Amino acid sequence: MELTELKEKIKDFLNEEDSSYKPYELYEIMCDDETNEYDVFYKSLGVLEREGEIVYTKKGKVMAVRFSGVVKGTFRASARGFGFVTPNGALNKERDIFISRDNTFDAIEGDTVLVSLTKPRNRITHGQSEEGKVIKIVSHGLKTFTGTLLIARGRNKARSVYYIVPDNKKLNIDIIIEKFDLADADVGDKVEVEITKYPTGRNAGKGKIVTVFGESDSLLANYNAVLHSHNIKTLFSKNVLEEADRLAERDIVAEDRLDIRNKTIFTIDGIDAKDLDDAISVEKTEDGFVLGVHIADVSSYVTENSFLDEEAMIRGTSVYFADKVVPMLPKALSNGICSLNAGVDRYTLSAFISLNKNGDILDVDIKESIINSKIRGVYSELNDVIEKNSNSEFFEKYSCVLNDVLPTMLELYEILSKKSARRGALDIETNEAKIIVNEYNEPTDIIKLERGTAEMLIEQFMLCANEGVANWLSWRDMPCVYRIHEVPDPEKIRSFDIFAHNLGINTTPLHSKKLHPTALRKVLSDAREKGLDSILSKILLRSLMKAKYSSSCSAHFGLAIDKYCHFTSPIRRYPDLATHRIIKKVLRNEITDKNLGKYVAFASQAAINSSENEVKAQMAERDIEDLYKSVYMMNYIGESFKGVITSVTSFGFFVELENTCEGLVPVSSLDGYYEFDERNYTLSNGFEKFSLGMEVEVVIEDVDIITRKTDMRIV
Repeated sequence: MELTELKEKIKDFLNEEDSSYKPYELYEIMCDDETNEYDVFYKSLGVLEREGEIVYTKKGKVMAVRFSGVVKGTFRASARGFGFVTPNGALNKERDIFISRDNTFDAIEGDTVLVSLTKPRNRITHGQSEEGKVIKIVSHGLKTFTGTLLIARGRNKARSVYYIVPDNKKLNIDIIIEKFDLADADVGDKVEVEITKYPTGRNAGKGKIVTVFGESDSLLANYNAVLHSHNIKTLFSKNVLEEADRLAERDIVAEDRLDIRNKTIFTIDGIDAKDLDDAISVEKTEDGFVLGVHIADVSSYVTENSFLDEEAMIRGTSVYFADKVVPMLPKALSNGICSLNAGVDRYTLSAFISLNKNGDILDVDIKESIINSKIRGVYSELNDVIEKNSNSEFFEKYSCVLNDVLPTMLELYEILSKKSARRGALDIETNEAKIIVNEYNEPTDIIKLERGTAEMLIEQFMLCANEGVANWLSWRDMPCVYRIHEVPDPEKIRSFDIFAHNLGINTTPLHSKKLHPTALRKVLSDAREKGLDSILSKILLRSLMKAKYSSSCSAHFGLAIDKYCHFTSPIRRYPDLATHRIIKKVLRNEITDKNLGKYVAFASQAAINSSENEVKAQMAERDIEDLYKSVYMMNYIGESFKGVITSVTSFGFFVELENTCEGLVPVSSLDGYYEFDERNYTLSNGFEKFSLGMEVEVVIEDVDIITRKTDMRIV
């Protein structure tokens, strides 16, 4: 019997048996004496032990890890030395096992480990129920990391040692670099390091530099390092670019499409947007309205199994930073032939949603179409027109929609907005930043984005289209990449309830047997009346589950919608593109009983990949934004600002300034001894108390662009 086959056979057997066996007993069960398979048998046991699938008991018996009291999982480090292990198969972090700094067994971030459970621990201190110690590192998850090259100089050059300070402070590891592995990097450079030997005990690990980004305190070096650390691909292969260029040269003809080029259809986007993938039209009917949402037909260009499709699936989403974008598709498509630019013919997939006068969906009709956008609408311009009418400087530009189309749009928007509020959709306040950069890509200003009527109108129309399309596919029992948002964890809602109650907010709506988003909306409404909605929104966001993609239909809790998908942004999101592809197969009657499973599997894979890529992109966008904010705030060291406390911890509290930049006031900078009240999120010394939502004045003490952290102190 081959080693792989026997190994799997042993693993399956032990995972079904809550028993332990002497090796010779297991051999007699698993092998035939006549074939003399001792060597391959004991090699199989060795491989299974290294992979963390089996353990040996004190009596020398073999048993499956799952029955041994030992837990296999992923180690997550903290900057202070301790860590947590998330058991394999755990659905959330509530099952995390706390590992003290003395019991990590030199495990580092991302390692697969075996943990021996020790004792319950103080829930007040750590919020978890179990404690353990790492007894084995099964495999290292971290292969490379970014950091700064430094040198510890000895009495002579021969004794000097090069080492790396990791950017990620959770990496409590010592890695030294031999001279021949420096790859021409200079001391102080930001670099990527490949680990060649992992540290153990008091012995430092070793590594070699594989990428040099430049000086560690430069914006460009840190920018590229962040992209690299999150595995964001910035370049397209030659095959992908050539395929995109070839497709972009194709003529656009009506063919068998619905020709609606003569209709008043136009786009509304931000002034900086270049990939315009949605346009709208609205008509009034006897029963109510027909909302037309016309989306770039990217699936006509990005076809199954093409180079472009493979690349788009890998990337999953476009990633946006300040004035830059790392697109999911090459510019020939994203900014070119797919973008619904004004005055040119474009292929679209049009969803016509028939609504009654209350905004309820009566019917959905989807067509392959061709349009010609009449206006390149801009949010700020349209808001100005809505506010000033004929006195707006943009009045002439939008004149073709002012008499009939725009009033109808605004009427429908009001209806949909009120319907959204009635069903309980959460209206959570978030502060988004707009980073202004100069020609050298340096941040010159940071402002808080404000949403006007035009932004909220488009949001409601896109929500309506996404709901309508999800229903259209569901009615036909066809696969779909749904956007789902699960009901929040009851324990987190209880904590939110206590916190909100302590702020003086009426939390009675949260006390029903089954939580509905309407209850949270009422609590937020009460907080808004008391001027506490901003801070309560932040706490609520931490209490909610993260939205994700799934091929299984499930409700979207935050939107209070039973069926929802993403249909409106196929230029920048793969799940939208996947949904378009399935819709077109349905329209052409190309999904049959024989191939249905293929598209179910496609929707499932697209959902998994898209969820993972979305998280990766969000983390990269957040880190880049923090980087730009750090560079900007370096100009204001020593200056004072007013801000609001947004988070309180045992080691200090975070203050957000009006421009959305945030910094830490360390508890060590405060006079006296302060105690942290985790339940009420406060730091107090008996005379003075710092709590969430409190307005304070701070001085910028220091800014570190490597860690993207700003230190502050109270004036």
